[in-house]
Amino acid sequence: MTIEWNLILRIFIAGMLGGLIGFEREVRAKEAGLRTHFLVALGAALFMVISQYAFVGRFDAARVAAQVVSGIGFIGAGVIIFQKNVVRGVTTAAGLWVAAAIGLASGAGMYAVAIASTLMALLCLETMHFITKRYGEKSVTLEISPVKGGEMAGVLDLIGKTGAEVRSFEQVRDSVTIQILVKQRDYSATITRILECTQDFKVEIS
Repeated sequence: MTIEWNLILRIFIAGMLGGLIGFEREVRAKEAGLRTHFLVALGAALFMVISQYAFVGRFDAARVAAQVVSGIGFIGAGVIIFQKNVVRGVTTAAGLWVAAAIGLASGAGMYAVAIASTLMALLCLETMHFITKRYGEKSVTLEISPVKGGEMAGVLDLIGKTGAEVRSFEQVRDSVTIQILVKQRDYSATITRILECTQDFKVEIS
């Protein structure tokens, strides 16, 4: 039995390139990290290799690649979370989709394209992280209790004085849920001011 070192190299490179994107996600404490991206890229490359060499002359190789493109959507959907009116995980899902594409490119032997795509993906993620950290805003949900009906206006006024922008609020019984926007670079200072202003209440932050 001949060992196809060239094909093994393809899936190895795919796994490494996908792992690089996964490592960046892991560092940012995102939903899918190094292992997930590594396996997605490796699996995509393996499917591509199988489609090209296992069924030569019997099936259309492009069919398997097309199924990988649609199938990766199920994994991507699994990392997207809708919680308290905030959607999380979309970027990570897109990263998994790109990792699958990089795996397909590596599996097809298009190393230059796979490496260039990996570098561009990392450049985009890191650049946007820097810009967001410096100039972006973060959505924060505060659950404050106990708050009686007449106290809600006072609580909102206290939150407003901290410099945070109140986006929405909802009161259910003796608890009020407030969604605010906080500048990323002032996050720690703003949260500290909010806790100081609301020290007479129980505050949960998410």
